[in-house]
Amino acid sequence: PTEPPSPQEHGLDFQRLLDASDYKEMFRQDMIRWGEEKRHSDPGFFCRAAVEGVLQPVWVVSDTRRLSDVEWFRDAYGDVVQTVRVVATEETRKRRNWVFVTGVDDAESECGLDEGVAFDWVITNDGDKMALGKQLEMLVQSLHRNL
Repeated sequence: PTEPPSPQEHGLDFQRLLDASDYKEMFRQDMIRWGEEKRHSDPGFFCRAAVEGVLQPVWVVSDTRRLSDVEWFRDAYGDVVQTVRVVATEETRKRRNWVFVTGVDDAESECGLDEGVAFDWVITNDGDKMALGKQLEMLVQSLHRNL
């Protein structure tokens, strides 16, 4: 398997690849294809990279995309793993400039955790800052109790 080309090799702006801009969308399918190839040859590749050298008692691994990712963390760390799903209505997502793209938004990289995972926490993020804050506070308090 080939390693990912660095943004510099292709003249890409790394920071712009991290945001929700049209710039990222131009390269999104290539990034997804590379990630799929890497996962196919080594399902734990990205999970191991996420935890390499981490020593903190609590970490947040954001943006896992597949059941195999959740299973890897549960196998590696057992019952201490807490899964959190953040949801927003389609209307809210559209207000945030999301537009469904066939072949991208219906791919496993975007909806691989829509089924098959019993999440420990489901956080609703529809723009109500007070409601979001209360949900996050409950999560943080739970984590503190389990330290």
